[in-house]
Amino acid sequence: MSDTGINTRLVHADRRFGVEHGGVRKPIHTSVQYGFDTVEELVGVFQGTVKGYNYARQGTPTTAALESRINLLEGGLGTICFATGMAAISAVFLTLLKAGDHLVVSQFVFGNTNSVVGTLRGLGIDITLVDATQASAVAAALQPNTRMVFVETVANPGTQVADLDGIGQLCREHGLVYVVDNTVTSPALFQPKAVGASLVINSLTKTIGGHGTALGGAVTDTGLFNWAVYPNIFAPYRQGDARQWGLVQIRKKGLRDMGGALSSEQAHQIATGAETLALRQRASSDTALALAQFLAQHPAVARVNYPFLPAHPQHAKATQLFKGGSWLLSFELADAADCLPFINRLQIPVKGTGLADTRSLVIPVAHTIFWEAGADIRAQMGIGDGLIRYSVGLEDLADLQADLAQALAQP
Repeated sequence: MSDTGINTRLVHADRRFGVEHGGVRKPIHTSVQYGFDTVEELVGVFQGTVKGYNYARQGTPTTAALESRINLLEGGLGTICFATGMAAISAVFLTLLKAGDHLVVSQFVFGNTNSVVGTLRGLGIDITLVDATQASAVAAALQPNTRMVFVETVANPGTQVADLDGIGQLCREHGLVYVVDNTVTSPALFQPKAVGASLVINSLTKTIGGHGTALGGAVTDTGLFNWAVYPNIFAPYRQGDARQWGLVQIRKKGLRDMGGALSSEQAHQIATGAETLALRQRASSDTALALAQFLAQHPAVARVNYPFLPAHPQHAKATQLFKGGSWLLSFELADAADCLPFINRLQIPVKGTGLADTRSLVIPVAHTIFWEAGADIRAQMGIGDGLIRYSVGLEDLADLQADLAQALAQP
């Protein structure tokens, strides 16, 4: 089935490994404990010599089915699901880095990721924030103790596109773990493995789940990094196939020790939502581009951020790498003081946080999701007081455009 199109793979993913009782969907397994016919089998599962489940904190048959689906989409060696996208990101940092290590991070990362970076500093991990749109900025930040580079495909909310292939080449040359957050683009538009990513993060809550009904996150190992030479793998996990060492450590520490487990109920909802991923991404990308083009021509709008607009600074990079521009659109009003009144005049999008829902969502960025970051960080990221983030849903283009037009036309 690997040679089939993405929609065919998505809707038939459950059937690849068999479904109980002939069902066409993987059922919800709610059991926390799992029993065995012999104690030797139980011991084998604990020691990793036998496949199976022992306690739901490390996974269930339902979460395993979702992991297989995500792994299929990302072309990975293996995938681990978490309770949220932030749990997935935190697990990667906290299980693979230690005090004295150096981490290079894009200065444009999501606000909560930026908050985690502050936490890491408090734990003795050295951090350098860089303009990830240029691989040269990453190269200039490297130190002898650099272990990892973390970027997003498309930054939220400014839509800066990282120099993904250039950074990938740099990480290969220096033997660094290259972590790419693929949430905005999703594997429907881009596979970070193609640019040499070691690990791929997806917030399943957003693009892949897509319906705003379930929280979840995932880490996919692409199989491109040589964990045998990575110094931070704990001795108990340096057994068997070295390609699996990173995944084993992330699962053991991130799920077993830290408890960031995804429930079977949430996994089932995400898996169902994922079946329409490619269709939703195509529709929302087309609508978002049309809205971006409309806004770019409006005199009340000072700036529009959308990677597939020719005026976008990384337009060439985005169109080279991605199959579409995705649902993330942001724009800045000419009159920053009209930001909140303008949003109140909008009638269709939901005024709320969150992203990649079937419904359009709108939020004033400086006043909410980046308020805690402070004025200096906002200035560094190019977030003005009039910046509005618009997550484009599945409503009709004509309705969304008419709604924007009436809100922009009013004083």
